[in-house]
Parts: sequence; structure tokens; C-alpha cells
Amino acid sequence: MTNVEPFEVDIPRATLDNLRGRLGRTRWPNELPGLGWTFGPPRDYLRDLVDYWRDGFDWRVQEARLNALPNFRTVLDGMGIHFIHRRGRGPAPLPLLLAHGYPSSPYEYLDLIQHLTDPGAHGGDPADAFDVVVPSIPGHGFSDCPANAGFEDRAIADLFRKLMADLGHERFGIHAYDIGASIAGYLCLDHPDNVIGYHTTDPANPSPHLGPESPAMSDAERAYMDLRKTRGAREGAYAHILGTKHQTLAYSLNDSPAGLAAWIIEKWYAWTVPPIGNIEDHFTRDDLLANVTIYWATETINAANRYYAEVLEPLGPNDKITVPTGVALPANDPAKRPPRDYVARLHTDIRYWRELPRGGHFVAKEEPELLAESIRTFFRPLR
Repeated sequence: MTNVEPFEVDIPRATLDNLRGRLGRTRWPNELPGLGWTFGPPRDYLRDLVDYWRDGFDWRVQEARLNALPNFRTVLDGMGIHFIHRRGRGPAPLPLLLAHGYPSSPYEYLDLIQHLTDPGAHGGDPADAFDVVVPSIPGHGFSDCPANAGFEDRAIADLFRKLMADLGHERFGIHAYDIGASIAGYLCLDHPDNVIGYHTTDPANPSPHLGPESPAMSDAERAYMDLRKTRGAREGAYAHILGTKHQTLAYSLNDSPAGLAAWIIEKWYAWTVPPIGNIEDHFTRDDLLANVTIYWATETINAANRYYAEVLEPLGPNDKITVPTGVALPANDPAKRPPRDYVARLHTDIRYWRELPRGGHFVAKEEPELLAESIRTFFRPLR
């Protein structure tokens, strides 16, 4: 590629000083006692976390972790794209695109990258090595923000295909979840010849066609749809506001780091922790705050949120993903655990199906070794 440039993450000192000052001036709302996380992060927990963010968290340590891997920027169709590209250590590494979710960033994949690119150093077989490419989705972190309405998952899928081709990977594997799974799904639909195989922890995204001409739902499918409806009524307010009034919310999230932390970490809690649990049993404070700091420093939360308003047309009855598909269902995110017959409505070549014993929505950060083993197992016969 002629327009690829090495990239170093380097948040200006003035930005970090401004962040610290704002954290110290946080105005804390009142709170009813004894409700835990029912209506959002408990004030005592968030206040303690913000105090640590201000006085104990060292962004430069996390920045060094990012910069320890090869980071680059390129321009595709006028859009600046940041990506990590780590070559594998093995006899024939398989190219693999990792697409992150919301509200997350390539930081989530740092540990997973090590397991995938150098399995021999982590108790695995070097023959399972991957060449890993991890882009920042436009509007998330260090990639450019879309400048106009109408830029959605399908457009990103084509950008990521071009990125992989420009890196010399005409055919490649994919792992993805959340918005990354939607992007990956459209990439598989539109460019199946470029995809060796697709592994996902979010196989219901994008959703299959469910028109009146579709086969009748099984009991398991109906139970899953009821669960999604119930969970959406309890946990889905964020998606509704982002799909309708994201700009109103943006003024708060872009101005208050404590508010931004509450917004992002509430999702990391709700999509990971069982009904009773501690989020810091699953993620360290440094990992949680590193991800939030990326959104704060790049001022990309509104661009990331705006994707909820960029609604694509539903898939049609003839839309089928024919590439080999591997599914690993996370243990602690019920909405991401559809039955196989539901997934098979869209994915016609399911070759691997596994229920993970641990992990939630952000399983790549929570259980990187477990996820790496699942990805390696799925792709092994496709090499």
C-alpha cells in the first residue's frame, strides 16, 4: 500500500490535563438507596472509579500497550482508517480480520492478538498462527468520523474488504461481534469469495429475514424472540434514544467524562455480569478506563452512537451467508444466544457450534485465551 503510514497513539498532555480537571469538578446527582445497578451505575462505585481515573490511572501505560503493536493509518475512499496489523509467528499464518463492537475499540483485542498471532508462546501450535488486522471502526477511536449521514455498516464492510486487499489479503477470515458482526455479515453477503470463514460470538447480527413467507418458528426460536423482547423492554432504552435523539445526548457525553464513563461502563456491566456480580471480577479498572479514555480523547462517542440512527433495510428472503460459519455463544449475554435453527435462517454453512463456559458480550477482553482457542479450532480445517 502506498498510502499507509505508521501511527503512534499519543494523546496530548493538554487533553489529559483537561480530563483530570473536569473529573475533579464533577457534579454528582442524587440517588435512591439500595438499588444497585438497576437504573445505572451506583453513585458510590462510579465516584470511586472517577477518583481513580483522576488520581491513579496512568494512560501512558495503556498507550504503551497499544504502541507495542504495529499501528497504521491509511485513507480509503476519503476515509482515514486506523488499524493494528500484527504478523503471525508460524509456518503459514492465516489472514484474520477482527472487528470490534460497541462501545469498544481495538484496545479490547490486545490480549487476544497475542494469542492469535503467536500461539506457540501461549501453549498452542504455531501452525494455528494468524496475521491479524484490527481496524478502528470509523467514528470509534482513532479512525475518522463519517462526515455525512447515510454511512452505515454495509459501507464499512466494503472499506474493510479494500483494506484487507490493500494489505495483500485477497482472502481472509473474520471474527466479529456487535456492530462488528453486522459489518462482517454484510461483508460475507456482498463479498463471499473474499472470506475464508467467519467466526462470531453474535450470530443473530444482522438479523435474518422473518417475513410471512419464512418457515414457521420453532419453540426454541419463539422463546428466544420472547427473551429478546423482554430484555429489550428492560435494557433497550439506550438503543431507542440513540436511534432517535443521539445528538441531544451527545452534548452531555462529549462534555462530561464522568457521564461518558457512566454511559460506557454501564453497558460493559449489563452485557457481562450475571444478575448479581461485580464488574471488576471480569475486567480491571485500567482496562475499563483505557477504553473510555479513547472515546474521551478522540471525541468519537457521538459518531459511534449515530450508527443506531443509520438503519439499513431488513434483509430479504434471498439474502443468505454461504461462507463457512463458526459460532461461539457467550455464557453471560442471553441476547447473544440464539438457537441454531434461528442462525441457520441466514447462515447456510454452519460448521462449528460451541457454547462457551464463561464470558459475556466483551469476551475478547474478559476471556482472551478461551476465545482464541475457539477461533483456532474453527479455522483449523479451513487452512
